[in-house]
Parts: sequence; C-alpha cells; structure tokens
Amino acid sequence: MAMAPPRASSLPVFSRRGPFHIRRATPLGSVLLRRHLSTGVDEGGGLGSSSKRRARGPVMAAKKAAEGGKQEEGKYKHTVDLPKTTFGLRANSVVREPEIQKLWEENQVLKRVVEKNTGGSFVLHDGPPYANGNLHMGHALNKILKDIINRYKLLQNYKVSFIPGWDCHGLPIELKVLQSIDKDARKELTPLKLREKAAKFAKETVNIQMKSFKRYGVWADWDNPYLTLAPEYEAAQIEVFGQMAMRGYIYRGRKPVHWSPSSRTALAEAELEYPEGHVSKSIYAIFKIVSPPPASNGLLEEFFPDICLAIWTTTPWTIPANAAVAVNSGLEYVVAELHASVEDTLATSGGKQIKRGNALKVGENKLFVIVASELVSRLESKWGVKLSIRKTFPGSALENCRYTHPVNGNECPVVLGGDYITTESGTGLVHTAPGHGQEDYVTGLKYGLPIISPVDDEGKFTEEARKFSGLDVLGAGNSAVVDHLDKHLSLLVEEPYKHKYPYDWRTKKPTIFRATEQWFASVDGFRQAAMDAIGKVNWIPPQAENRIIAMTCSRSDWCISRQRTWGVPIPVFYHVHTKEPLMTEETIEHIRNIVADKGTDAWWYLPTEELLPQKYHDVASDYQKGTDTMDVWFDSGSSWAAVLTKNEGLSFPADIYLEGTDQHRGWFQSSLLTSIATTGKAPYSSVITHGFVLDEKGLKMSKSLGNVVDPDIVINGGKNTKDEPGYGADVLRLWVSSVDYSGDVLIGPQVLRQMSDMYRKLRGTLRFLLSNLHDWKPEYALLYKDLPKIDKYALFQLENVVNSIKDSYENYQFYKIFQGYS
Repeated sequence: MAMAPPRASSLPVFSRRGPFHIRRATPLGSVLLRRHLSTGVDEGGGLGSSSKRRARGPVMAAKKAAEGGKQEEGKYKHTVDLPKTTFGLRANSVVREPEIQKLWEENQVLKRVVEKNTGGSFVLHDGPPYANGNLHMGHALNKILKDIINRYKLLQNYKVSFIPGWDCHGLPIELKVLQSIDKDARKELTPLKLREKAAKFAKETVNIQMKSFKRYGVWADWDNPYLTLAPEYEAAQIEVFGQMAMRGYIYRGRKPVHWSPSSRTALAEAELEYPEGHVSKSIYAIFKIVSPPPASNGLLEEFFPDICLAIWTTTPWTIPANAAVAVNSGLEYVVAELHASVEDTLATSGGKQIKRGNALKVGENKLFVIVASELVSRLESKWGVKLSIRKTFPGSALENCRYTHPVNGNECPVVLGGDYITTESGTGLVHTAPGHGQEDYVTGLKYGLPIISPVDDEGKFTEEARKFSGLDVLGAGNSAVVDHLDKHLSLLVEEPYKHKYPYDWRTKKPTIFRATEQWFASVDGFRQAAMDAIGKVNWIPPQAENRIIAMTCSRSDWCISRQRTWGVPIPVFYHVHTKEPLMTEETIEHIRNIVADKGTDAWWYLPTEELLPQKYHDVASDYQKGTDTMDVWFDSGSSWAAVLTKNEGLSFPADIYLEGTDQHRGWFQSSLLTSIATTGKAPYSSVITHGFVLDEKGLKMSKSLGNVVDPDIVINGGKNTKDEPGYGADVLRLWVSSVDYSGDVLIGPQVLRQMSDMYRKLRGTLRFLLSNLHDWKPEYALLYKDLPKIDKYALFQLENVVNSIKDSYENYQFYKIFQGYS
C-alpha cells in the first residue's frame, strides 16, 4: 500500500516545553549523529549537502590550486553517518496535498485500514449540514474535529464507520429555486417542477460541499453519503412519524405557533433567532370596567364609572384578538387615582421619547386605574403623573370582574393567570389573546376563552378584524390599532421598547404568534423519559447538559407541520366534507412502502386512490391528501433511524454526536425526542459541542464587516497571494487541533501566520528526525536491559508523554496536546 509522508499535525514532538528535551537527536540504541565531523557530500540530498565547501576551507583550497593538484572528492564520506531523507522542508501543500488525497482515494486507504483493524466498532454519527451554499469556517471546524477523533480511533484498532450526511429539504432551498426564476416562470411552477428543481439544486450543492470536505483531508465513506431526499431515508422518516402517531404522540390542533409572514409557514423554536436591536412599539392602555367581581362586597363600586384596568403590551396589533385580562392571584393590586399631566411628551432615560395618549390629556373626569402595588412609583415616573392609592386588595379578588373590549365593545372577563405575570415590567395585568400567545393559550383553555386570530398567512388582518382588515399587523395594522385606542381615550402612553424578538432565521424578518391548524408532537407525552435519558448521556463539556435540560424541560409541544412544497409530506388524508383526518397504521405503512420505492414525489403525482390501501379504494373519492410537509428538524432528527439502524457496520445508539452548541435546541434535541418517543432511549452515548468561529477580535464574521475567513482561500490562497497565501489543509487542521473548541474560537490572518510558522517548525523537526533514521534496521535494536541508563530514562519520559497525549485524545482535549508539545 502506497503511503503518504507522515503528517506533521498527527505526530508528537519533543520541545523545550515538554517534560524532557533531547539536545542531541540520537536515535536510541542505534544511530549516532556526527554532523560536526562531516567532510563529505550528502548525495542523498540530506542535511549535509552544503558541508563540502565549509570542510575544506579557503586556505586548503588555495593551496591545492597553487600546487596544481586535483582535489579529491568525498575521501572520507564513507566513514561518516550522514542524515538523509526525501521528506522536503517545504510542504508545497497546495500541490502535494491533492496528490496525497488522490492517492488515498485510489488506494481506498480508509477502507483497507478499517478492514485491517480487529477491535470493536466506533460510530461518530455525522450531523447533516444544510445543502444550500458554500461551506464556511464553522463547517471546517466541525468536520476536522470529527476527522481527528475518527483517525485516533483508527490508530486504536477500532473499526470506524463514518457516513457523511446532508439535510436537503426545507424552505432555504425552496427559496433559492424561486429566486433563480422570474415572476412569470413562478406562475407556471407546479409542485412537481419546483421539487425537481429543488432536488437538482440540493444534489449539486452536496457535490460542491463534498469536494471541499475532501480537500480538508477528511476521511469518510464519500461514496455512500446519506441524503434526506433519498427514498430510503424518506421512508425511514415516515416510519418514525408513524410510530409516534400510533403511540399517540402526534395530534392536530389549533393553537398559537411561531408564524413567519415572510415565509408563510409555521416555524419551530430551532428556526428562530433573536437579533440584538429589535425595537417594538409598546403601549400602556386602559380597559374600562363595567361590572365588579361577583361577591366582592362592593370592592370597586365607589369608583364606578371611572375605573379601568391598566395593561401594557409590546404587540398592540393583538388587541383586536383580546379575550381577557389576566392577573396574578399572588400579587397585591391597588386602585390608584390618576392625576394627569398636560405635557404631550416626556423624555425618558436613554433618550427615548414617550408619547402621551389622549387618556392622560382629558382632565375633567376622575380616572382610577388598577395596577400592581409594587409598580406604582415606577408607573408614576413612566407616565409622568401622580398616582394616589385609594384601595389595596389581592389579585384573586378581581377574578370574573368584567370590562368592555376596547375595539369591538364586547364584555370580557378578568381571569387568574400563572407565574408568567410578574412585576418586572408592565402593570401587573396582562392583556390576554389566546390566539396569539402560548401562556395566553393555556390560560384560555382553563377558562374556555375563544381562540381568536384575525390574521392571515401574509401577516395581514382578516375581515374578522373589521376596520383593520387588510393591514399588515407588523406595520400599518399595528399603528392603526394604537391610533384607534388613542381616539377612544384608551391610550395612556406609547414608547419604543428595545428587547429580544423572534425572527425567521432564514429570511431575517420578524415573526408573529398566530393560532393555526397544525400537526404537533406532544412532548409532554415523553418529556420525563427524555429528561431521564439526558442524565445517562456523557456531555462534553459537562455544562452542555444543563443547557439541553433547560431547553427540553421548558419547551412546548413541537409543531412539526410546514406549509411548503419541498419536503417530506405528512402522510394524512382529510375527508372532503367533514375535514376529519384519516391516518392509521395501515395507511402510513402503505405510504411508507410507496415512498421507499418511488420517493416522496409520488405523494404529488399519484392519485389518492393509489396512495390509500386497497380497503379504502371504494371511498377514495371522499378523501383528499394533505398538503403539509414535515419540519426539516424532523427530517434530520430521524437520521438515527434512517442511518444507524439501516446500515451494516453501524450501531444504535451512536458512540458520539458532535455539533455546534446551537444544536442543543436543534439536531441534538430533535434526535433525542424522536428516538425517545419510538425507542425509549437516546440516540447517542456521548455528545460533544463546540463554539462558534469568530474573527481575531472576537466579532461574528459577516460580509458587511469584511472579516469573513473562507476555508477554501485559507487552503488554496486568494487572488492576491501576498495578502491571502495558500496555507494548505494541514495548517487549517493544525489550527483546529490548537483551539479549545468548548468555547468560541478565533481565526484570522495573524492566527494563520502563527499556525504556518508552527507547521514549518514541526515539519523541520520531523525532517531532522527522519533523516537520522534513514539507515536504521530492526536488527540494530537492543533489549531494554542492555540499554544505558540515559536511554532508559528517555524511554520513561517518552512513556509519560505518550500517556499524557493519549489521555488528552480520550478526553477529546486536543488543544492540550498542541499546547503541551508544540
């Protein structure tokens, strides 16, 4: 088997930092380097090639020339053991590395090494990157870390199986396709044509990314990757869905979900991001009380008809959907008389401008407001008024008090909410719209409140919102609601409020909470089993366990349906008239078999009769197939079933999952939930997480800042080779081995230059050592008992170094090896 020269980044090297420094490079028990005696010529191109001129010296050369004698060449070279090696000092990585990688591929080096190994199996299951663009430095960090682990396990005699994968469905790819064609062509784009173009785009991107991964020097079964668009994968995914459905974990319901107007689809938690700097239009408003709480013994009667509930919201557009006001039974509330100011605006701390509503400008009538007692002084400052406390009582006393809806005039109740009602902000009273908030929804179920959501897929008010119909809820609709409240003397104060707000991570635009009919996975049904399984997994670093515990124990039911075309269909049929869903073990199994044979395109081109089992053929005309597809996190979260349990040589659960820390709410969690729901155990034994890649200043990389470090340019060089030299893959791999990946890591021109210098030192050291071993033979070896004490001591120190390095590998702390022995 043709082998490449040893890689500098994979061998331990002695240095002054190490536990033992050998000043004279003497191979133990055999070769003695006598470089200082050299007078010959190194014909092998070794380190002594320049010794001829220095050995004779100018005086001897002049004397020989004067005597006219012929200079003798290499008279003593056979008496000196000179260093020799073909391992060059210059790596010439841009040229040589592709040659070496081609050698690996042609000779099937990985396959032959695995077949030769006799130990147990080792499976690092690859998390699928998204097939929608070129790779970035985060991809390089991730895949090279995996490769370091796999190569170490190969050296430890394990049979390593590493199947690379790609996530190929979902909105980003669908959007790429739509952006590539003009508006007229989009009108002619049928679901099947769109899917055809999306599949083509995904496969082309997979090939581009695969080429880059290979160039990083990553060993994998590149001939047999797993793609989530492959029929066998899709069939396994539908099988997982079916098992969850038959266990009662899948249900359809109308409840508020994160909705992206820009994408026109529901989103899961993992598809959201919370960028800094979002500013909402927040308001303080009042809802007029029309009847006191039953059996309150005249609690509020003395303040009628001028008493109101004061609320605060950052989403004024949800007020048309208001169904109640919630209070906390454990808080103390007051009736406070409001002595209004005549000023229109008041500058708040931080320079924000507060706009006063008309409710504060009308001073002829008395105005009494109910707020939490702890917030009185804060609200006085915020509103620029004086609040005189007239009565105090617990929140529980307000239950079933009724007020007039500020938009439609209906009577609505005061209800008791949960611990989400605090005095950290607002008034202590929460405007409740069950169709637009998770806590509101839960409270609404408790009191049987109507789930109102007068917003369409585009994020515009429907006719149910009456005068606001057609307005964008995040734009003109929001302002129109505020203006309506102000006109009807219900607005106290309007102010900008900076806070974290959920955005669609693909379109980078804000989302809304909106009640729609969706398919959900009932996490409550197996949450405790998931929590128990988390405790049995080895989390690296250990604090990662706390992160996934927090995200799993608090998450709501998983919305798994998407209103898109490019994805795996939810295998359900609906009755034409009653709209009741048809989904049985038999129907799901029938569809699974069709998908395994024809792929999920069959869902779009086959008639309903063929998609239904034989027993339903007579009533096929009464049903229509659903149009929802599955969340892409359900796609990738099913990879343990589609890959680990379906491929020979792999095992379930996997030994390791390794991804970025953001995957605690992504792939780690979706894989855990699907596996627990169907098998009762986690799909991984250990989970390793790494941080994000930042620039040298610790800033997030972005094209606008011009601080993006492209791994392809690092390896092959840019247009300006002076500013962007090609370092080769080994320098990039050396950088990966040098950083503590448990946190965010830095890279940039200066870091790369340092790595390049270190790589040259390593290569020079290896060349020096190899040149001294050129004529060594096994028969030169001595028994340990015959070695001198200095050699025994050196071996003792070497053993310490080997054990230390091995311990670092076993604990996946590669940076300790670099820092300790470089």
